[in-house]
Amino acid sequence: MATTNINIRIDEDLKKSAEQLFSDLGLNMSSAITIFLRSSVDYNGIPFEIKKTGRARTLNDDELLSVSDSIISKNKEAYEVLAK
Repeated sequence: MATTNINIRIDEDLKKSAEQLFSDLGLNMSSAITIFLRSSVDYNGIPFEIKKTGRARTLNDDELLSVSDSIISKNKEAYEVLAK
């Protein structure tokens, strides 16, 4: 399978936090993004709820970990394929 590059611009602190989280989960950034993309394609949409709220808020570490765990458990098969 041929691969391609994706270039994105994100907040430096968000990148560092995400890299640490993914590392704790045994993933690198590329694998985590691939899991998200595969999950989106399988789900035929964003694989988690996105909604407008009255105010913006940031998730704390426990909430982020919970969301990540949920995504990984819902897409365990794709994760296992990528982990090989």
